[in-house]
Amino acid sequence: MTDSSNGSTSALQSTTNARTVETFLFGLQDEDFDAAESLMADHIAWHNVGFPIIRGRTRISKLFRSGQGRMRFEVKFHNIAAEGDTVLTERTDALIFGPVRLQFWVCGVFEVHAGKVTVWRDYFDKLGFLTSTVRGLLAVPFPALRPTM
Repeated sequence: MTDSSNGSTSALQSTTNARTVETFLFGLQDEDFDAAESLMADHIAWHNVGFPIIRGRTRISKLFRSGQGRMRFEVKFHNIAAEGDTVLTERTDALIFGPVRLQFWVCGVFEVHAGKVTVWRDYFDKLGFLTSTVRGLLAVPFPALRPTM
């Protein structure tokens, strides 16, 4: 049997961790880099699976800040679930470069410890990403093709 008080604490922690991930990604979307950075552990690892891992809060923050004014990020959550320190997300992400909008499905796995994101691992279909790139480029002269959230 499970001690109900531990179950409640675990459920509360899982909910808190899910909210941390939402707040983190919405901070990136809103270009509130201070808020997003405050939710990253010093030793965070960001892995877009199939690409090199980027390690460290300073390095990741610098990358996002360098895109300010040139690139935007949008996120739409479809599902979010948490169990303990692990948070799973199903979402649509958009990367916007001027008139070009790349919009694609992403599954994310986050690990949150003591209110800080320590691991951010995203999985996405590379063919889907390529298709979103083609569609984004075609939508420049043909706006009806531009995807929306």
